[in-house]
Amino acid sequence: MPEQDGVRRLGATELGVEPGERATLVQFSSAFCQPCRATRRTLEEVAAMVDGVTHVEIDAEDNLALVRELDIRQTPTVLVLDAEGRIVRRAAGQPRRVDVIAALGRAVV
Repeated sequence: MPEQDGVRRLGATELGVEPGERATLVQFSSAFCQPCRATRRTLEEVAAMVDGVTHVEIDAEDNLALVRELDIRQTPTVLVLDAEGRIVRRAAGQPRRVDVIAALGRAVV
């Protein structure tokens, strides 16, 4: 999705699927990343708990242009997008469920 008001937004084109109605949890992973598996479980659980929230996992190696554009430096990296596709929170490493829920609070208004 193009920039609007100077703010980069991610949409279905970049994500490969439709974003969540209220928020999207975007996870950048790699094939042999053990923490990525645990992160996937955590994000799937949180997305299932909150209506309108979608979890999207992106293979970093298969999407190098997007990885470079977003300056993803390690896996897992999680981006929390609001309903408009704006990045409202970003974290590298395996997140705790409570931190994901708190980050969603900033995205879901």
